[in-house]
Amino acid sequence: MGSQEVLGQAARLASSGLLLQVLFRLITFILNAFILRFLSKEIVGIVNVRLTLLYSTTIFLAREAFRRACLSGGTQRDWNQTLNLLWLTVPLGVLWSMFLGWVWLRLLEVPDPDVVPYYGTGVVVFGLSAVVELLGEPFWVLAQAHMFVKLKVIAESLSVILKSVLTAFLVLWLPHWGLYIFSLAQLFYTAVLVLCYVIYFKKLLGSPESTKQQTLPVSRMTDLLPNIPRSGAFVNWKEAKLTWSFFKQSFLKQILTEGERYVMTFLNVLNFGDQGVYDIVNNLGSLVARLIFQPIEESFYIFFAKVLEREKDATLQKQEDVAVAAAVLESLLKLALLAGLTITIFGFAYSQLALDIYGGTMLSAGSGPVLLRSYCLYVLLLAVNGVTECFTFAAMSKEQVDRYNFTMLALSSSFLVLAYLLTRWCGSVGFILANCFNMGIRITQSLCFIHRYYQKSPYRPLTGLYLSPVLLGAFALSGGITGISEVFLCCEQGWPSRLAHVAVGTFCLGVTLGTAFLTETKLIHFLRTQLAVSRLADKMT
Repeated sequence: MGSQEVLGQAARLASSGLLLQVLFRLITFILNAFILRFLSKEIVGIVNVRLTLLYSTTIFLAREAFRRACLSGGTQRDWNQTLNLLWLTVPLGVLWSMFLGWVWLRLLEVPDPDVVPYYGTGVVVFGLSAVVELLGEPFWVLAQAHMFVKLKVIAESLSVILKSVLTAFLVLWLPHWGLYIFSLAQLFYTAVLVLCYVIYFKKLLGSPESTKQQTLPVSRMTDLLPNIPRSGAFVNWKEAKLTWSFFKQSFLKQILTEGERYVMTFLNVLNFGDQGVYDIVNNLGSLVARLIFQPIEESFYIFFAKVLEREKDATLQKQEDVAVAAAVLESLLKLALLAGLTITIFGFAYSQLALDIYGGTMLSAGSGPVLLRSYCLYVLLLAVNGVTECFTFAAMSKEQVDRYNFTMLALSSSFLVLAYLLTRWCGSVGFILANCFNMGIRITQSLCFIHRYYQKSPYRPLTGLYLSPVLLGAFALSGGITGISEVFLCCEQGWPSRLAHVAVGTFCLGVTLGTAFLTETKLIHFLRTQLAVSRLADKMT
């Protein structure tokens, strides 16, 4: 498979994922806004911080390293060994869920049962749901490796929507159930997610005439189960060693990703109610990152991993592949920077209005608007980091991954200390400031790697981080106008003034995007080309 074909598939995966996730996330967004009207801040804090942290930690530690290692292999591999390796995530998940469940029940502060009932049941069920989700890991990796475009997005989006609908129904009709509601909804979510993958592959492997089935390394469902090969090792030891390297890195990355939740959970710097408000604002602020940046990062990580060979630098690889990878990286950096700047500039002036519409005065009063404004700056760093790290992790050799782990260790330690100190000094905003600091360090590390990688080649993909002065001026002017508009029109003067404030922002956004369209012609050409490739691939399938 040539680099251009892989690029087309990656672009198709990202664009399809983006469109479907926007649709499904919009539905979930509305349902969650409805649910918030019936919950206390304490319930939100326990579910969205304490129990979700248990679930995400178990999932991340049990599977993240396996995913990265098994998606990095080339086309020539023994898929039986890869699938055997992936099934090890299940017993690993059982061990992690049991250990972490004990910590959550015995070592952490237990909430008042009159305010948050059935906490123990919630811990057990959230740990169980993590193990259930790991049962679908071999199916997920096989689907991603063969770029089944819509399966992942539809499965995850359908699961999220059904979970939100079930939660809303139970909150409305059985509010006294407390954490039973969210425990059942979480277990239902993971069961539906795994069933979507199982049903899809069962149907696909049962249709020999399917063109997709003919490209798979398995021919029946039993081939997906762990088996002992007649000759050779049970697993590919090269993949296993790479998995261990990624595991050490993922443990540290998890601390960086969920660091504020760990500080809140283990150091008790915020009460459960303040944790709930922070988490709502955090989820709202990261909505765009999950909708736009995550599908792009996941899809193009696969592209870079397939096009580039880990053990070779840019001068020793096929120059056609290196050129394509450099052009794609440059365009992705430009796209991430533009999207992040747009969110940052316009988010400052519309944070209070967004929170008031979404959650009422519980969110728009107090520290909520300041939190969301701070998060808008963090989104800019998230956008750039997602692109730089997806290339870096795809191109690094095993030794480089091991060396990077030491940097991650230092970042993890500094983040925990900095988050604790800043939170003591300026409240929950300190978490976001600490995240910004560490994200900046991670971006610097990745930029240094990319610079060294292409230093001896004629390609300079980091030029994607430069914007024209005209476009920068348009951003600055839009920020000033919308800031003044917020002072005079939002948000205590009624809906006519709010709508006028929105109209001002819409006009400024149109001018800014128009300026970008006229000045960033190289990026526009890249987007048009990949959209055309994606549409052609859709027609062919």
